[in-house]
Amino acid sequence: MYKYLKINYSPKLKGTVTISGAKNAALPIIASSILSKSEVNFINVPEVADVKTLLKLLKNLGAEFKFENHNLKIDTSDINNTTAVYEIVKTMRASILVLGPLLARFGHCKVSLPGGCAIGARPVDLHLKALKLMGADISIEQGYINAKGKLKGTDIIFDKITVTGTENIIMAASLAKGKTRIINAAKEPEVTQLCEILKDAGVDIKGIGSDEIIIYGTDGELLEFKTTEIIPDRIEAGTYLAAAAITNSRITLNNVIPEHLEGILVKFKEMGFDFEENERNLTILPAKKIAPVKIVTTEYPGFPTDMQAQFMAIATQANGMSVIEERLFENRFMHVPELNRLGANISINGKVATIIGPSKLIGADVMATDLRASSALVLAGLIAKGETNVHRIYHLFRGYENFVEKFKNLGAKMEILNEEKP
Repeated sequence: MYKYLKINYSPKLKGTVTISGAKNAALPIIASSILSKSEVNFINVPEVADVKTLLKLLKNLGAEFKFENHNLKIDTSDINNTTAVYEIVKTMRASILVLGPLLARFGHCKVSLPGGCAIGARPVDLHLKALKLMGADISIEQGYINAKGKLKGTDIIFDKITVTGTENIIMAASLAKGKTRIINAAKEPEVTQLCEILKDAGVDIKGIGSDEIIIYGTDGELLEFKTTEIIPDRIEAGTYLAAAAITNSRITLNNVIPEHLEGILVKFKEMGFDFEENERNLTILPAKKIAPVKIVTTEYPGFPTDMQAQFMAIATQANGMSVIEERLFENRFMHVPELNRLGANISINGKVATIIGPSKLIGADVMATDLRASSALVLAGLIAKGETNVHRIYHLFRGYENFVEKFKNLGAKMEILNEEKP
């Protein structure tokens, strides 16, 4: 039995939506609990598939946890297994985040290559190169990374900014001997929160929020974590703002940090939308006319690649030609043929997509190819006349909590249905 999402034409939304904790902050923070000497309590943890997968992986290593009402209590003090098995890792790339803390704490570990990926496509090689510089002996056998050795602080220069690479090395350096300096570090809010949590747990970290982070390791001494609240999910927030934009509706978001959204708010404003800000609340106001936009994806604080697909959906309703250049990942335009199936006018030349709007979209069967592509198809489905069926929606549940319920509360007409497959 497979599930799909049926969306009926929903040209206007209204109301308030509460944004969940950030998946991309929760994952490294939960992995960092491996460095703790006792039980850790994290609050505002999103109940999404990726979080549940990581908890399954940690339980497989010997951790114990209780997870209810967004409150996670996790105790890794009895971990007795240092092998992260393919069966769990294959479903989520972020599983690589256990590599740094396991190696730092135990001096050895074996972690499956994530998602069966070829090294290089998303640069796991940068993680490995950095750990080797810290003194690790690393080999790859039968799809597993075998790592061993006592880690020592050193200078690490990332050839390319890598969020999970930065997070892995920050965690590894926390228990290493001596000073580690990470140059060309990622500056995302999720990286910053990880640093702040480790600092509160007893690690001396300087340069938090900058592209040069200095960590003075504890030389193997485990940490004492404080209770922490996970920051709001800026990509989930951006997706609901995009839903308001594509339907030209007024929506209020609760539990957001507007400062984390600056890279996308500027693009919404260029398209004609305005905002009312009030501490942790943000209201998007309809545009008189949706203007076309030029976007280049880049690392934080620039425009995030995780919002590219959603903005492409909005651009189908803009008056004129929009241009989106994807600089961070290959294969990030897989939603284009699906949007075109709904009636969009989008062409691709290498890393650049050109969108001619406005297009009258008409419902059809479409297929989600990844997490953010699936949300873009849902947005397009809201304004497509008739009925749109989005298949392979398991991608959505990896990163969005209560996705359908939240949309229905805003007035969207959608439901999850089962389909028989031969």
